[in-house]
Amino acid sequence: MAEAVFQARGVTKVYHTGEVDVHALRGIDLDLFEGEMSVLLGPSGSGKSTLLNILGGLDRATAGSVRFRDHELTQMAERGLTLFRRDHVGFVFQFYNLIPSLTARENVALVTEISADPMTPEQALGIVGLAERMDHFPAQLSGGEQQRVAIARAIAKQPEVLLCDEPTGALDSKTGVRVLEALDTVNKELGTTTAIITHNAGIRAIAHRVFTFGDGRIVEVVVNKTRIEPSQVTW
Repeated sequence: MAEAVFQARGVTKVYHTGEVDVHALRGIDLDLFEGEMSVLLGPSGSGKSTLLNILGGLDRATAGSVRFRDHELTQMAERGLTLFRRDHVGFVFQFYNLIPSLTARENVALVTEISADPMTPEQALGIVGLAERMDHFPAQLSGGEQQRVAIARAIAKQPEVLLCDEPTGALDSKTGVRVLEALDTVNKELGTTTAIITHNAGIRAIAHRVFTFGDGRIVEVVVNKTRIEPSQVTW
């Protein structure tokens, strides 16, 4: 059996807004396994992004435990979380966050220059199918190509985990398929544990497991016995 990369137990998150307490997570138990591709599905406000941010060390749980392999994230100081994010986690968000004045190659190089054992920007861009576009600036790239640059930037440091928050949310179906194909390639070729947040129920079919969220809880877990290729996703 594959090793658990993340183990979350009883994770809650409460945001205090004036006199109102907003319960974003209500006791989440979750394991993500080595080399697994997972989809976190559910409506806005169901807790998906909050959990992803806690797993990635961008936010802290109000209560509960989150372990990354042998490390207890909930007990780490800020410096420890910074090193955890730098050394182990790649992030892909809905908006690409590329630097407009840098080429695709240079945007990826920003990460490789501060990583311990990175691949080259050329290797990372090749994996996501942009070998011929690496010297183009973001304004010269389509939305899907910019998102693939963002994926290349995230994987260039060879992270153990890739956390993706609505990576196809701003894209049309054809372009979204290209982005999913890039994520699928990263998962298959590099063995990167990958978690994808989405509203699109069609994307669930590419995952090993699907977690459906509702009102801060996981309401369903489905194991996909037969994963489909991204090109077969129904949008």
